[in-house]
Amino acid sequence: MRPQTIQIFLPDGSPTSIREAEITNRLVKAILFPRNKMQEVVKREMVYFTGVYFLFGNTEDGVKPKVYIGEGEDCFTRIQSHNRKKDFWTHCVIISTKTDEYTKTDGKYLEHYCLSKAKEIGRYVIDNDTGSKKPSISESREYDLLDNFDTAKILLATLGYPIFEDKRQGSKKEVYYCKGKDASAQGILTNEGFLIYKGGRCTIQETKSIDSWISRLRTQLINDSILIEENGQYVFQSDYLFNSLSAAATTVLARAANGWTSWKDKTGKTLDELKRK
Repeated sequence: MRPQTIQIFLPDGSPTSIREAEITNRLVKAILFPRNKMQEVVKREMVYFTGVYFLFGNTEDGVKPKVYIGEGEDCFTRIQSHNRKKDFWTHCVIISTKTDEYTKTDGKYLEHYCLSKAKEIGRYVIDNDTGSKKPSISESREYDLLDNFDTAKILLATLGYPIFEDKRQGSKKEVYYCKGKDASAQGILTNEGFLIYKGGRCTIQETKSIDSWISRLRTQLINDSILIEENGQYVFQSDYLFNSLSAAATTVLARAANGWTSWKDKTGKTLDELKRK
Protein backbone atom coordinates (compact mmCIF):
# COMPACT_ATOMS: atom_id res chain seq x y z
CA MET A 1 0.00 0.00 0.00
CA ARG A 2 1.26 3.47 -0.89
CA PRO A 3 -0.26 6.98 -1.03
CA GLN A 4 -2.44 7.50 -4.11
CA THR A 5 -4.06 10.49 -5.78
CA ILE A 6 -7.35 9.65 -7.49
CA GLN A 7 -9.27 12.05 -9.70
CA ILE A 8 -13.07 11.78 -9.73
CA PHE A 9 -15.11 13.64 -12.33
CA LEU A 10 -18.85 14.31 -11.88
CA PRO A 11 -20.34 14.86 -15.37
CA ASP A 12 -23.65 16.19 -14.05
CA GLY A 13 -22.26 17.68 -10.84
CA SER A 14 -23.93 15.20 -8.48
CA PRO A 15 -21.73 13.04 -6.19
CA THR A 16 -24.42 10.34 -6.13
CA SER A 17 -24.87 10.18 -9.91
CA ILE A 18 -22.42 9.29 -12.71
CA ARG A 19 -18.79 9.27 -11.59
CA GLU A 20 -15.59 8.73 -13.57
CA ALA A 21 -12.46 7.81 -11.60
CA GLU A 22 -8.83 7.48 -12.57
CA ILE A 23 -5.32 7.57 -11.19
CA THR A 24 -4.03 10.27 -13.48
CA ASN A 25 -0.77 8.56 -14.46
CA ARG A 26 -2.33 5.13 -15.08
CA LEU A 27 -4.01 3.69 -18.16
CA VAL A 28 -7.09 2.23 -16.45
CA LYS A 29 -10.26 4.23 -15.85
CA ALA A 30 -13.60 3.46 -14.18
CA ILE A 31 -17.08 4.85 -14.71
CA LEU A 32 -19.89 4.28 -12.20
CA PHE A 33 -23.55 5.00 -12.81
CA PRO A 34 -26.82 4.26 -10.98
CA ARG A 35 -29.30 2.11 -12.90
CA ASN A 36 -31.73 5.01 -13.22
CA LYS A 37 -29.08 6.95 -15.19
CA MET A 38 -28.97 4.51 -18.13
CA GLN A 39 -30.33 7.14 -20.52
CA GLU A 40 -27.90 9.81 -19.35
CA VAL A 41 -24.76 7.64 -19.33
CA VAL A 42 -25.14 6.85 -23.06
CA LYS A 43 -23.50 10.23 -23.67
CA ARG A 44 -20.25 9.03 -22.06
CA GLU A 45 -17.95 7.57 -24.74
CA MET A 46 -16.26 5.20 -22.32
CA VAL A 47 -19.34 3.01 -21.76
CA TYR A 48 -18.95 1.65 -25.32
CA PHE A 49 -15.30 0.63 -24.80
CA THR A 50 -14.05 -2.95 -24.44
CA GLY A 51 -13.57 -3.96 -20.83
CA VAL A 52 -15.03 -5.63 -17.77
CA TYR A 53 -18.14 -4.49 -15.91
CA PHE A 54 -19.71 -5.07 -12.50
CA LEU A 55 -23.41 -4.97 -11.63
CA PHE A 56 -23.82 -4.28 -7.90
CA GLY A 57 -26.86 -4.79 -5.69
CA ASN A 58 -28.02 -6.90 -2.75
CA THR A 59 -29.47 -10.34 -2.15
CA GLU A 60 -33.26 -10.55 -1.92
CA ASP A 61 -33.18 -10.39 1.88
CA GLY A 62 -30.94 -7.31 1.69
CA VAL A 63 -28.36 -8.86 4.00
CA LYS A 64 -25.48 -9.44 1.58
CA PRO A 65 -24.01 -7.42 -1.28
CA LYS A 66 -24.29 -9.13 -4.65
CA VAL A 67 -22.40 -8.72 -7.93
CA TYR A 68 -22.47 -9.89 -11.51
CA ILE A 69 -19.16 -9.67 -13.39
CA GLY A 70 -19.08 -9.60 -17.18
CA GLU A 71 -17.04 -8.47 -20.17
CA GLY A 72 -17.83 -6.99 -23.54
CA GLU A 73 -16.33 -5.43 -26.64
CA ASP A 74 -19.10 -2.86 -26.21
CA CYS A 75 -19.85 -3.00 -22.50
CA PHE A 76 -22.98 -0.87 -22.66
CA THR A 77 -24.74 -3.16 -25.13
CA ARG A 78 -24.24 -6.06 -22.73
CA ILE A 79 -25.44 -3.95 -19.80
CA GLN A 80 -28.61 -2.98 -21.70
CA SER A 81 -29.41 -6.70 -21.98
CA HIS A 82 -28.91 -7.12 -18.22
CA ASN A 83 -31.16 -4.11 -17.63
CA ARG A 84 -34.00 -6.10 -19.21
CA LYS A 85 -33.22 -9.45 -17.56
CA LYS A 86 -31.64 -8.87 -14.12
CA ASP A 87 -33.55 -7.25 -11.27
CA PHE A 88 -31.10 -7.19 -8.36
CA TRP A 89 -28.62 -4.53 -9.45
CA THR A 90 -28.75 -0.83 -8.64
CA HIS A 91 -25.32 0.39 -9.81
CA CYS A 92 -22.85 -0.49 -12.53
CA VAL A 93 -19.10 0.08 -12.78
CA ILE A 94 -17.25 -0.33 -16.07
CA ILE A 95 -13.47 -0.77 -16.06
CA SER A 96 -11.63 0.00 -19.29
CA THR A 97 -8.72 2.05 -20.58
CA LYS A 98 -8.76 5.77 -21.29
CA THR A 99 -8.17 5.20 -25.01
CA ASP A 100 -10.10 1.92 -25.59
CA GLU A 101 -6.98 -0.25 -25.93
CA TYR A 102 -8.36 -3.57 -24.64
CA THR A 103 -8.99 -6.46 -27.01
CA LYS A 104 -11.75 -9.05 -26.61
CA THR A 105 -9.15 -11.44 -25.17
CA ASP A 106 -8.06 -8.82 -22.63
CA GLY A 107 -11.67 -8.41 -21.51
CA LYS A 108 -12.15 -12.16 -21.15
CA TYR A 109 -8.95 -12.49 -19.14
CA LEU A 110 -10.00 -9.69 -16.76
CA GLU A 111 -13.46 -11.21 -16.37
CA HIS A 112 -11.92 -14.59 -15.52
CA TYR A 113 -9.45 -13.11 -13.04
CA CYS A 114 -12.00 -10.81 -11.39
CA LEU A 115 -14.46 -13.68 -10.89
CA SER A 116 -11.72 -15.84 -9.40
CA LYS A 117 -10.57 -13.12 -6.99
CA ALA A 118 -14.12 -12.13 -5.98
CA LYS A 119 -14.87 -15.74 -5.05
CA GLU A 120 -11.57 -16.04 -3.17
CA ILE A 121 -12.15 -12.85 -1.12
CA GLY A 122 -15.79 -13.73 -0.46
CA ARG A 123 -17.19 -10.28 0.25
CA TYR A 124 -19.96 -10.48 -2.36
CA VAL A 125 -22.47 -13.10 -3.45
CA ILE A 126 -21.64 -13.87 -7.10
CA ASP A 127 -24.63 -13.78 -9.47
CA ASN A 128 -22.81 -15.44 -12.40
CA ASP A 129 -24.34 -18.85 -13.15
CA THR A 130 -21.11 -20.23 -14.59
CA GLY A 131 -17.42 -19.51 -14.31
CA SER A 132 -15.26 -17.87 -16.93
CA LYS A 133 -12.66 -19.79 -18.90
CA LYS A 134 -9.17 -18.31 -18.89
CA PRO A 135 -8.26 -17.37 -22.47
CA SER A 136 -4.92 -18.13 -24.06
CA ILE A 137 -2.73 -15.08 -23.54
CA SER A 138 1.00 -14.30 -23.63
CA GLU A 139 2.87 -14.18 -20.33
CA SER A 140 3.90 -10.56 -20.84
CA ARG A 141 0.32 -9.47 -21.57
CA GLU A 142 -0.95 -11.37 -18.53
CA TYR A 143 1.38 -9.38 -16.27
CA ASP A 144 0.26 -6.12 -17.92
CA LEU A 145 -3.37 -7.00 -17.18
CA LEU A 146 -2.58 -8.01 -13.59
CA ASP A 147 -1.05 -4.58 -13.13
CA ASN A 148 -4.24 -3.07 -14.60
CA PHE A 149 -6.27 -5.18 -12.15
CA ASP A 150 -4.43 -3.62 -9.20
CA THR A 151 -5.49 -0.18 -10.41
CA ALA A 152 -9.08 -1.35 -10.98
CA LYS A 153 -9.16 -2.78 -7.46
CA ILE A 154 -8.27 0.62 -5.98
CA LEU A 155 -10.76 2.49 -8.17
CA LEU A 156 -13.61 0.10 -7.27
CA ALA A 157 -12.93 0.47 -3.54
CA THR A 158 -12.71 4.25 -3.87
CA LEU A 159 -16.11 4.28 -5.58
CA GLY A 160 -17.60 2.32 -2.67
CA TYR A 161 -17.20 -1.29 -3.82
CA PRO A 162 -14.25 -2.97 -2.03
CA ILE A 163 -14.96 -6.27 -3.77
CA PHE A 164 -11.29 -7.26 -3.98
CA GLU A 165 -10.10 -5.92 -0.62
CA ASP A 166 -8.84 -8.49 1.88
CA LYS A 167 -11.11 -8.32 4.94
CA ARG A 168 -8.10 -8.47 7.25
CA GLN A 169 -6.27 -5.67 5.47
CA GLY A 170 -6.03 -2.18 6.92
CA SER A 171 -5.57 -3.16 10.57
CA LYS A 172 -2.54 -3.45 12.83
CA LYS A 173 -3.53 -7.06 13.51
CA GLU A 174 -4.12 -6.38 17.22
CA VAL A 175 -6.26 -9.37 18.15
CA TYR A 176 -9.12 -9.02 20.65
CA TYR A 177 -11.03 -11.72 22.49
CA CYS A 178 -14.63 -12.16 23.59
CA LYS A 179 -15.52 -14.96 26.00
CA GLY A 180 -18.71 -16.07 27.73
CA LYS A 181 -20.78 -19.11 28.56
CA ASP A 182 -20.10 -21.63 25.78
CA ALA A 183 -18.56 -18.81 23.72
CA SER A 184 -15.05 -17.84 22.68
CA ALA A 185 -14.13 -15.73 19.65
CA GLN A 186 -11.34 -13.51 18.45
CA GLY A 187 -11.08 -10.79 15.88
CA ILE A 188 -9.62 -7.46 14.83
CA LEU A 189 -10.67 -3.87 14.27
CA THR A 190 -10.51 -2.96 10.58
CA ASN A 191 -11.21 0.18 8.57
CA GLU A 192 -14.75 -1.10 7.99
CA GLY A 193 -15.79 -2.48 11.37
CA PHE A 194 -14.99 -5.50 13.53
CA LEU A 195 -13.92 -8.76 11.89
CA ILE A 196 -14.50 -12.03 13.75
CA TYR A 197 -12.10 -14.75 12.69
CA LYS A 198 -13.14 -18.10 11.30
CA GLY A 199 -13.47 -20.66 14.12
CA GLY A 200 -15.08 -18.28 16.61
CA ARG A 201 -17.61 -20.07 18.85
CA CYS A 202 -20.98 -18.63 19.87
CA THR A 203 -23.51 -19.48 22.58
CA ILE A 204 -26.56 -21.15 21.03
CA GLN A 205 -29.31 -20.25 23.50
CA GLU A 206 -30.37 -16.61 23.20
CA THR A 207 -31.58 -14.65 26.22
CA LYS A 208 -35.06 -13.12 26.18
CA SER A 209 -33.57 -9.62 26.32
CA ILE A 210 -31.56 -9.95 23.10
CA ASP A 211 -32.46 -7.33 20.47
CA SER A 212 -34.70 -8.72 17.75
CA TRP A 213 -32.41 -7.48 14.96
CA ILE A 214 -29.47 -9.43 16.40
CA SER A 215 -31.65 -12.52 16.61
CA ARG A 216 -32.56 -12.05 12.93
CA LEU A 217 -28.89 -11.55 12.05
CA ARG A 218 -27.90 -14.77 13.82
CA THR A 219 -30.67 -16.61 12.00
CA GLN A 220 -29.44 -15.24 8.67
CA LEU A 221 -25.85 -16.26 9.46
CA ILE A 222 -27.12 -19.77 10.20
CA ASN A 223 -29.17 -19.87 6.99
CA ASP A 224 -26.12 -18.74 5.01
CA SER A 225 -23.99 -21.46 6.66
CA ILE A 226 -21.64 -18.86 8.11
CA LEU A 227 -22.59 -20.20 11.54
CA ILE A 228 -22.88 -23.98 11.84
CA GLU A 229 -23.71 -25.93 15.00
CA GLU A 230 -20.83 -28.05 16.25
CA ASN A 231 -20.74 -29.76 19.65
CA GLY A 232 -23.33 -27.50 21.24
CA GLN A 233 -22.01 -24.21 19.88
CA TYR A 234 -22.38 -22.15 16.71
CA VAL A 235 -19.03 -21.91 14.91
CA PHE A 236 -18.00 -19.31 12.33
CA GLN A 237 -17.10 -21.09 9.09
CA SER A 238 -15.36 -18.02 7.66
CA ASP A 239 -14.21 -14.57 8.71
CA TYR A 240 -17.21 -12.27 9.12
CA LEU A 241 -17.27 -8.47 9.20
CA PHE A 242 -19.65 -6.66 11.57
CA ASN A 243 -20.37 -2.95 11.34
CA SER A 244 -20.14 -2.49 15.11
CA LEU A 245 -18.32 -3.94 18.09
CA SER A 246 -21.56 -4.55 19.96
CA ALA A 247 -23.19 -6.44 17.08
CA ALA A 248 -20.15 -8.72 17.01
CA ALA A 249 -20.16 -9.28 20.78
CA THR A 250 -23.92 -9.83 21.00
CA THR A 251 -23.79 -12.38 18.19
CA VAL A 252 -21.09 -14.31 20.02
CA LEU A 253 -22.63 -14.11 23.51
CA ALA A 254 -26.31 -14.45 22.46
CA ARG A 255 -27.28 -11.66 24.86
CA ALA A 256 -27.19 -7.90 25.08
CA ALA A 257 -23.57 -6.79 25.24
CA ASN A 258 -21.45 -3.65 25.04
CA GLY A 259 -18.76 -4.32 22.47
CA TRP A 260 -16.38 -1.76 23.96
CA THR A 261 -16.18 -3.71 27.21
CA SER A 262 -16.76 -7.24 25.87
CA TRP A 263 -13.76 -7.30 23.51
CA LYS A 264 -10.41 -7.41 25.33
CA ASP A 265 -6.76 -7.78 24.42
CA LYS A 266 -4.63 -10.68 25.66
CA THR A 267 -3.85 -8.83 28.91
CA GLY A 268 -7.54 -8.36 29.71
CA LYS A 269 -7.79 -4.66 28.88
CA THR A 270 -11.06 -3.71 27.21
CA LEU A 271 -11.27 -1.82 23.94
CA ASP A 272 -12.84 1.01 25.94
CA GLU A 273 -9.67 1.26 28.01
CA LEU A 274 -7.38 0.91 25.02
CA LYS A 275 -9.10 3.16 22.49
CA ARG A 276 -11.31 5.63 24.36
CA LYS A 277 -9.50 6.54 27.60
